[in-house]
Amino acid sequence: MTVGPGGDRPGAELGRARWPEVGESVLAVPLGSTEQHGPHLPLDTDTTIAAALARGLAARVPDVVVAPAVPYGASGEHAGFPGTLSIGTQALERLLVELGRSADRFRGVVFVNGHGGNVEALHAAVRLLRSEGRRVLAWAPSGQPDDSHAGRTETSAMLRLRPDDVRLDVAEAGTTAPLPELLDALRDGGVGAVSANGVLGDPAGASADDGARRLDGWADDLASAVRSWLTHES
Repeated sequence: MTVGPGGDRPGAELGRARWPEVGESVLAVPLGSTEQHGPHLPLDTDTTIAAALARGLAARVPDVVVAPAVPYGASGEHAGFPGTLSIGTQALERLLVELGRSADRFRGVVFVNGHGGNVEALHAAVRLLRSEGRRVLAWAPSGQPDDSHAGRTETSAMLRLRPDDVRLDVAEAGTTAPLPELLDALRDGGVGAVSANGVLGDPAGASADDGARRLDGWADDLASAVRSWLTHES
């Protein structure tokens, strides 16, 4: 079972369903961003990957419905690059809390996060929602500390999902230092302070086959986490 442009389970998308069809489903909410991803990847890369993984979850676990993706996140670190739109941590936290509160008719809510900058808001929202007695899970794909933004991992994923929107002819390495070594400079000056082209990593060697393998592995991990959560919460 693969994650890709045509991998959706029929009826698994909330935006295309009618309310009598939803039932006692688990709601998967993809969280992304609209931000620069180097000169070669589209601004909605994080949103595209999160949505694909949520659809992969719906294909693997019964009774999962995928909500329309949240396309804006906390992306202030990318503000120095044109095209980046950010709502910030506080607004994102409030948005996620209200989404979670509105989903009480679902069996539970799984936030599938595709952007690292969303983590603070997401964790705060999940803590509050759980304190209110709601069933909520936050999940994000694992990454590599020296390939955290627009490098080989994300480029491969996008070559699998939307190859026509990837400009390999202008793809180039950015800074390849591990992310922990860059955090202080990132906090002070944003991504532009450590990478002139906005890339943290190196897209060299990216391929659709590598993207398919990574996406399938992430979707399998997500499905396993959700099954475990549902069993524990039952």
